[in-house]
Amino acid sequence: MTSANSQSMKPATVAKKLGIYLPATPQEFQDSTISREDFAELQANPPEWLLELRRNGPHPRPVVAQKLNVSISGLARGGVEDALTTAEITALLQAPPAWLVAERSTHAAVRAEAQRVKDEAAKKEAKKARASAE
Repeated sequence: MTSANSQSMKPATVAKKLGIYLPATPQEFQDSTISREDFAELQANPPEWLLELRRNGPHPRPVVAQKLNVSISGLARGGVEDALTTAEITALLQAPPAWLVAERSTHAAVRAEAQRVKDEAAKKEAKKARASAE
């Protein structure tokens, strides 16, 4: 999977960039180094195994957190330590346990506060720019 004189990446790095769970990938993928060209090809023309992993999982924790709309820390607090399949994520969303409801609320509050701080900084920057233009 590699070419002689191009930069290469470890399978864990490629899996992270592709948003897939490395232990669920084919052994050939796990045992190889992937060139940047191979990585670009995987992105442009994903093989069936990659499409299947993205569709049904198991998904790595960052993807699970995104799909559940919680933080990775929230997953840990909820006791989710392993990769989850799409079916398991769907089941959690259809009948959310108490920890998921609480973590989604916390995550929404943190995002709202981050947006408020960002907006406030933008207002200050705009005010500063107007003052320097005068």
